[in-house]
Amino acid sequence: MTTEAHAAERRRPPLIAVIVLLTAVLTVFLIAFAWPSARSAPRDVPIAVSGPTPAVEQVKGRLAQAVPGGFDITAVPDRQTAVQRIEDRDVYGAIVLDSAQPEVLTASAGGPVVAQLLTQLAGQLDTRAKVTDIVPLPKDDPRGAGLAAGALPLVLGGIIAAAALTQLVKPGVKRVIGALTFAITGGLALAAVLQFWLGSFEGSYLGNAGVIAMSIGAISVTLLGLEWLIGTAGLALGGATMMLLGNPLSGMTSAPEMLPNGWSTLGQLLPPGAAGTALRSVSFFDGAGAARPLVVLACWLAGGLALCALGSVRTRGRAVPARHEASTVAA
Repeated sequence: MTTEAHAAERRRPPLIAVIVLLTAVLTVFLIAFAWPSARSAPRDVPIAVSGPTPAVEQVKGRLAQAVPGGFDITAVPDRQTAVQRIEDRDVYGAIVLDSAQPEVLTASAGGPVVAQLLTQLAGQLDTRAKVTDIVPLPKDDPRGAGLAAGALPLVLGGIIAAAALTQLVKPGVKRVIGALTFAITGGLALAAVLQFWLGSFEGSYLGNAGVIAMSIGAISVTLLGLEWLIGTAGLALGGATMMLLGNPLSGMTSAPEMLPNGWSTLGQLLPPGAAGTALRSVSFFDGAGAARPLVVLACWLAGGLALCALGSVRTRGRAVPARHEASTVAA
């Protein structure tokens, strides 16, 4: 065996180390994806209650007893106000305490899991209660499966784009242009599939495509910037953050308020969670409640561009001494 072969053999880690590392990675993946679902429960879910003050206080007490800490209840004067709060995405649903016909208002498009929970509570509070879905999901996708399943492609799209561009395109502005162009084409393609084929979206096609494009662009440009600055480790770290934190904490399969405290806030500050909330708002609520998640996506996109700019400055800074050294040697 040659000297080079001996050196390569020494550099290889022991088999047991490889096995331990793979086991740790597998465990992290399991925790990241299973833990939020296993600990899913309502936590300060905002709902409205309309009716006489004594009846409202009674319902608050019963809900607090049935689901401690589960709901953040706001009293409203009438049913019309409750409906407006739902359509503005201020609350997920409402309870209208009408002596003749109690009613529970839901919005399955805002979160089917929360709507199902409120429907179950309706029977517990009053067997006569009628359930009305104020903002329902599309008839072609009544369970919201398309939107929930679309969370992973959004994340993978950004990661794959960054990984492919770093391998196939020379470092520079072309990579950024490629990422932004792919974000637009990817947004148009995914929105078309989800809206026109699967029937999971409603509202403006271009609006839905724009949100998806911002999400893909925010992820891919940020990863490109990290790779530009610190190399492959930056790409790996950014990709792992988006996949292991952003995707499971997005709340797209349920609602952010169904996730463990603190983690739900983090999830909404990452591109996948912001994209999910913005998509629900743009597709089903005429844009109500979309401002904050769109700002989050815009900040990630701007931050990614800033990282790319810093990477470009660093590259030019390294190139100047290299050229100077080369000219000195030639002289």
